[in-house]
Amino acid sequence: MDKSLLSVGLDVGTTTTQLIVSRLQVKNRASSFAVPEMTITQRQICYRSPVHMTPLLGQTLVDGQGIRTLVEQEYEKAGITRQQVDTGAVIITGETSRKENAAAVLSALSDYAGEFVVATAGPDLESALAARGAGAVQYSKDTGKAVLHMDIGGGTSNLALIEKGRIVATGCLNVGGRLLKITPTGKLVYVSPVLFPLTDLRPGDYPAQGQVEAIARILTHGLEMAAGLRPATELLGKLLTREAGGWEIPKDTPVLSFSGGVADCIEGKLPAGSFGDIGPELGQAIKQSLLCAGDYRLGTETIRATVIGAGCHSTQLSGSTVFCRDVDLPVKNLPVAVFTPEEQESGELPQLIQKRLQMQDSPRVVLALPGYPAPSYGQVSRLAQKLLQGIGDREIFVCLEGDMAKALGQSLCLLPGGDRPCLCIDRVHLEEGCYLDVGEPVGPALPVVVKTLILSEGRI
Repeated sequence: MDKSLLSVGLDVGTTTTQLIVSRLQVKNRASSFAVPEMTITQRQICYRSPVHMTPLLGQTLVDGQGIRTLVEQEYEKAGITRQQVDTGAVIITGETSRKENAAAVLSALSDYAGEFVVATAGPDLESALAARGAGAVQYSKDTGKAVLHMDIGGGTSNLALIEKGRIVATGCLNVGGRLLKITPTGKLVYVSPVLFPLTDLRPGDYPAQGQVEAIARILTHGLEMAAGLRPATELLGKLLTREAGGWEIPKDTPVLSFSGGVADCIEGKLPAGSFGDIGPELGQAIKQSLLCAGDYRLGTETIRATVIGAGCHSTQLSGSTVFCRDVDLPVKNLPVAVFTPEEQESGELPQLIQKRLQMQDSPRVVLALPGYPAPSYGQVSRLAQKLLQGIGDREIFVCLEGDMAKALGQSLCLLPGGDRPCLCIDRVHLEEGCYLDVGEPVGPALPVVVKTLILSEGRI
């Protein structure tokens, strides 16, 4: 039976906050006698809010009440009430993802959020969300081409390298439109400390003709280096953010893809000072650079690439042979890292797990693997060893498609270092961009709610 859901996505970022309302058409793929399993068949955007400046108390502390007022006003403009909203997602990005800010936002929106997916996105997760929301992941999947997606915002540029529709690396540079803030009279009111090694300009100065454009070109050189289009110098190291760690320059030249507020300035020739920052100059510097000399594309969404994610929930039951030790159920909003059969068999699986865990700003992450249809003792034991090597000292959360959760859980807990909270479930299919809720047992099985971020038009 088809059903219509009203879905809300809210992106609270360092510089801007925006809200989007969508109507989702979902269909129950399960039979009348089975637990519902919903799939999205259509998605229509009903309302896009204006792009608001994020209300702040000081430089980086979010005004929770200001966010609530903004949401109330946008609900009214969209012609909806919170009682009408079925599902959604609150994505807290950039500097606003700091714990105290996330707590302020969630406290202010507690009676709005309800059963929403709530994600605090560090630079790695933000890179992945933007790449999916802008359509870069789908483009790579459809064409088979390697894509380097750059989400260029106010303070940073989040990078995602995509191969055959899978994100294989993420990074973050201190490159953004609001590193300089300028009044209509041309006076600098803010200069990011990131720029201090690159310019003598300071707040209160009036830049000479060409100075702002020169800074935009320097920042663009950093992006070119990250893409492998210009030999790397110490500039790249200066611009890389500490939170995101290092960045491995692509060996072959990928297709370049852009989103974020600055992406709107690449094709649109906006006059300097349009936003009181250097976004227009940075956009034009990118347009005239090596980044746009070859194959490039603007995202299907640019400034809204992250907020386009709104959650949809589907309910399943796990298999009946699950393993749960020292995990207090229910657990909610666990991000999911998905591994292919080839990755499961790879000797590099521990390293791949470590890399994917770093991309999630959460201490609890579900590892989703295909498992084996008829596993031998050796297969279960080897997989358990690889998982423990990759997980490190974290709690263990594993979801398998094959029916082997109990055997794997027992193997994990018998290994050195396996004496920790452990949850293994099976007979559940998960995809990238999912979040997972696991409830208290129903007989021998566990109820599982899969929350999917819808990051592109149509089917997920």
